[in-house]
Amino acid sequence: MKKWLKRIRGAVGMGLSWAVVWGGAGTILGVVSAVLGLDPTSGIGSFAILGAIAGFIAGASFSTVLGITEGRRRFDEMSLPRFAFWGALGGLLLSGWLTAIGVLSSEAHIIVLTYGGFPLLGAGCAAGSLALARRADDSELLDAGADVADIGLTEEEKSALLAG
Repeated sequence: MKKWLKRIRGAVGMGLSWAVVWGGAGTILGVVSAVLGLDPTSGIGSFAILGAIAGFIAGASFSTVLGITEGRRRFDEMSLPRFAFWGALGGLLLSGWLTAIGVLSSEAHIIVLTYGGFPLLGAGCAAGSLALARRADDSELLDAGADVADIGLTEEEKSALLAG
């Protein structure tokens, strides 16, 4: 039971972190849309909220798919391109799902931005998530390495080190 709670917490955390990034992208899209007069009926805040909701769904879904497909691998065993691919695929599937349920408008610029932007945001967030996870793993290893320094080198290791 504890394993499932840990996975759910991870999915929620991934969803929240992606929601922040996607909400920021939605804010930028809202500002650009307002400046260009593309969508005068929607405010900048609605773009930010919709982006954050989509980001949460994408991040939590990505975390779930990643747990299913790559669950037995450590972060240092995963490749960045493959991680980004899973994120891009998630963004593309989210675009398709939003189209299928009729959330997206049929305007060409919205469709292009969604089908182009969601996979790019998904790939970028996935790559960033892996980079942050690797960095956290590295700092944990560095902290754990402080105890190893107390052990010291053997005479054989010292001579090999000095010879090199």
